[in-house]
Amino acid sequence: MIICPSCDASVVVAEIPRLNEIVECGDCRSELEVVGVDPPLLALAPEVEEDWGE
Repeated sequence: MIICPSCDASVVVAEIPRLNEIVECGDCRSELEVVGVDPPLLALAPEVEEDWGE
């Protein structure tokens, strides 16, 4: 388990997390990105923005 950077809850990830994998916190529902694998480390996932063709 890894700690959510948003709410400090424990987040369950795959046995072997993959770099850049997106997981969801079960408590606060934040989308989190695996930014480190040894040791496992999570960060808030960047939000995708629409450019609407600009």
